[in-house]
Amino acid sequence: MSAFALELDGVTKVYGEDPPVPALRGVSFSVRPGELVAIVGPSGSGKTTLLHVIGTLERPSSGLVRIGGVDAAQLDDRELSKLRARNIGFVFQQFFLAEHATVRDNVADGLLYAGVRAAERYRRADEAIERVGLSERASFKPTKLSGGERQRVAIARALIGRPTIVLADEPTGNLDSTNGASIMNLIRELNAAGATIIMITHDTGLADQLPRQIRVLDGEIISDLTKAEAP
Repeated sequence: MSAFALELDGVTKVYGEDPPVPALRGVSFSVRPGELVAIVGPSGSGKTTLLHVIGTLERPSSGLVRIGGVDAAQLDDRELSKLRARNIGFVFQQFFLAEHATVRDNVADGLLYAGVRAAERYRRADEAIERVGLSERASFKPTKLSGGERQRVAIARALIGRPTIVLADEPTGNLDSTNGASIMNLIRELNAAGATIIMITHDTGLADQLPRQIRVLDGEIISDLTKAEAP
């Protein structure tokens, strides 16, 4: 088993040909299991492309992406989808919940394509909902929830597959400051319980709260500091 949850080595991503537009320029870093990492940079810095490459939603133009010790470049599209379903949990600022379905159904659907039987899906959904503190809202539909509660549902859905990595893309971006702080506290609690979490954000204030901060600018890493290394 790999010592790393995620490894990137010399990753590039180039769009177009005339002229080519480089979005990532030789990005290399590793994340150990149980780390809590912020990837921070302004709009246009390459962090969204980096999210897509880490999440295997896009293949890099060159370089190595290894998830839980598996080289993603060696997989065909079907194998890549399976790797993504089993190893990566996504949390987006838009929540992406089915409005007509209950909280329990929304979370259970996180395992819909993983070949898990319905009874087990719902058992694990109940477990994930409890982890994010929403057991009393399990039968509610998203329209009856606050923005902060909706994001908790999205986080529970990401956790249900017990992924190697949770990728959180601007998870507080659509929330007010109180709900945003509550979600950040939840992210820290989940990390303390063992979850490996990579948070993508443009908010340097949020990034400063996390133990490790990778700064991206113009498709390159300009700094990679843990709190112990920070000046």
